[in-house]
Amino acid sequence: MARLTFLTSILAALAIAEPLPYPGEGSAPVTNVVATKTQPFFGHKGGNYMPDSGRSDQVHPNTTGEYVKRGKALLARVTGEWVSNGNLARWDNSNIQDGIGSGSDSYRMYWGAGRANEGWPTRSQWVSFQNMFDNNKGLMQNSCAWMGVPNDSGPEIGAIWDSIQQVAGETGVDHRFILAVMLQESGGCVRVHTTNYGVRNPGLMQCHNGDGTCNSDLTGQVQTPCPTGVITQMIREGTAGTNSGDGLANCINQAGTGTDQDFYRAARIYNSGSVDGSTRLECGIATHCYASDVANRLTGWVNAAHGCTCDDNFASCGC
Repeated sequence: MARLTFLTSILAALAIAEPLPYPGEGSAPVTNVVATKTQPFFGHKGGNYMPDSGRSDQVHPNTTGEYVKRGKALLARVTGEWVSNGNLARWDNSNIQDGIGSGSDSYRMYWGAGRANEGWPTRSQWVSFQNMFDNNKGLMQNSCAWMGVPNDSGPEIGAIWDSIQQVAGETGVDHRFILAVMLQESGGCVRVHTTNYGVRNPGLMQCHNGDGTCNSDLTGQVQTPCPTGVITQMIREGTAGTNSGDGLANCINQAGTGTDQDFYRAARIYNSGSVDGSTRLECGIATHCYASDVANRLTGWVNAAHGCTCDDNFASCGC
C-alpha cells in the first residue's frame, strides 16, 4: 500500500506550505504548492488481498444490532464494524494533540510480530493526530498529479480531516491509525485510481471492492471537486468494511492479542488478509514492508528515505 517519495525540490516546497484551516476556522484555500508528475512510491505493490470468504473467530454486532458469528466460509461480510476490545477501542477522538508531537521524520525497520518487546512503538509513542495531519498536508496536496488528475484542494483536505474524525467515532478506531493507513494507501489523493491485482481496491483507503471513489474504474468518471459525502464513504469503507472485505475495525478484532501489537497485526491483515504463520509481519504475501511502514508513519515518518528492502529484495527479510 502507499509508500510515497518526492523529489528533494518538492519536499522543500512542501515544508513551507501554509497550514490548512481546520474545520470551523473558515474555508480559506491552502497555499498552492508546486505539483509534480513524478510517481510517488506506493506501498501496496501487490494490492490488498481480502478474499471473499475467509475465517474469523470474532463475534460482533452488525448495523442492525444483530450478532453475527464470523465462521469458516463467509458468503457476505458484515459492514458497520467497530472495535470490540475495550483496551483498543477509542470512541472519543476529540483530543487532536494526543501524542508526542511530531515525532521523528526518520525510518526505522521494525522486525517481528509487532510486539513492544521487539521494539515496535506503543500508542504512547505515537505522534498526535494534529501533528501527523499537519506534517503530511504537503503530501496530500501533491499526491494526485502523477496520475494525471487534479491534486487535492484545501476544502477536500479539510473533508478528509472531518471524515476521519467522524468515522473514528463510529468505529472506535484511533483516528491516528486511520490516517496512517490512508497515507500508506493513497497519500490522501481523493482522486486516486483503483488498483486491481486480483482484488479491486478503490478510494482513499484502497478498500476491498468498495463503492466510494472519485476516479471510477467502472465509469471512467473523475470528480472534481470530490464530494464530501464520497470522501466520507471512502474513509468509512476502509475502516468499517465492505461486503467484500473487512475494514480496519474488524482487522483489529481479528488480530486478537488485546495489546498495541494488534494495530500492526491489523495493518498486515488489511493488506494481505492474514498474518503469516510465523507471526512475523514482514513475511507472507502482498506488501512485506506494510506493517513497518504504518508503524513509522505513526511515529513521524513523512519524507525520510524508506528503510525497508523486503519488497525490492525479499531475501533480505529472512523469511
